[in-house]
Amino acid sequence: MIRVSVPIDVGTAVTAGASAFAMVTPIRVATLIELAIARVLGRRAPDDKRARAIGTTLAGLRAGSFALDIDGRMIDDPDDVIVCSGGTATLRFFARRTVTSTYE
Repeated sequence: MIRVSVPIDVGTAVTAGASAFAMVTPIRVATLIELAIARVLGRRAPDDKRARAIGTTLAGLRAGSFALDIDGRMIDDPDDVIVCSGGTATLRFFARRTVTSTYE
């Protein structure tokens, strides 16, 4: 489980003149994955390592190698746009294959 802060779209809230846009944020799944990877790797991780991790994760999601749950919604396309509320999103990754132990 990875919890990430979701940036608030202040420009839309001001332009639309509605505070509701400050409470919920539409965001691409790929962007959330990028934020999650940046959080896990840390600020000092090299850019090439971050880029490889993002590319591998997006390719894995597209190929169906794992399942992704964001705030209770199953996601299978990184290009989907979801709406996040509360300023955070919780991402959970689930393997689609059975893992066998070599220590039996």
